[in-house]
Parts: sequence; structure tokens; C-alpha cells
Amino acid sequence: MQVKLLQSDSEIDVLCPVLLQLRPQYTTDSLIAQIKQQRSEGYQLAYVEADGEVLCVAGFVIGNKLAWEKHIYVDDLVSSTRYRSRGAGALLIDWLKQYGLDNDCKQLHLDSGVTRYQAHRFYLREHFSINSHHFAITSLGSEGD
Repeated sequence: MQVKLLQSDSEIDVLCPVLLQLRPQYTTDSLIAQIKQQRSEGYQLAYVEADGEVLCVAGFVIGNKLAWEKHIYVDDLVSSTRYRSRGAGALLIDWLKQYGLDNDCKQLHLDSGVTRYQAHRFYLREHFSINSHHFAITSLGSEGD
């Protein structure tokens, strides 16, 4: 298994089947378009590959905030259902930690849906801590806001 950092838009399509497992609201075409837009804003993709198969994908940004200083924020992290519990996720988290250090980041952050219990166990095992609750208004402009 090895971690690779996506270098060009032409590589995105090989990551789509795994990313669609986390983001099923997209089609392959709309996912590619969204990723291209986000890449123009600093979004990066790293993935674990073995024997020509994509096992795990992480989409992330490097940012700077008053609360966290320079940091990596992982927007998307998903292991293929076919390859879960084989070490690809842990390998990718270790890579993200090192990439953060190499880029002078002080912290690594992500959010996880409240009912993703398996993911929570994984993050806790990988030494993440639960630091906050994430609040959102997901439909600005709708009644009741």
C-alpha cells in the first residue's frame, strides 16, 4: 500500500467510485466538477493505492484560523467498503499528520456525522479527540432560519 497525492484533474475519475460511497448525492460527473472547483480553491486529494486499486481517499485543505492557527482540515475521508479494516485508513491518517508537519501545520481536524459510530471508533483509535460540537444551518433562506 502506498499513499499518493493527486497531481492533476485527469486522475480524479479513478477516485470517484470510493468518494461516491461517502457522497452518494453526486453523480460521477457532478462529483468531478465539484472536485475541480474545490481544487481551484486549495482542496487536495490523497489516496491509498495497492495493486492498482484505490483503497481509501482523503480530501483536505490547509488553512489558517484564529482558533487553530495553520492546520489541515479533512473534508472527506472514506475507505472503500471492500477494503475496510485493512490498515489503509490508518496509513492515510499517518500520511496526513506527516504532510501537516511538513507544511508547518499545528493541527489536524475533521468533522464526522453523529451516527457514523464505526468512523468515530476509528478516529479515537487514531488519537483524535472530540473537541467540539459542530452546528450548522443547512438551508439558509428557508423559513424558520
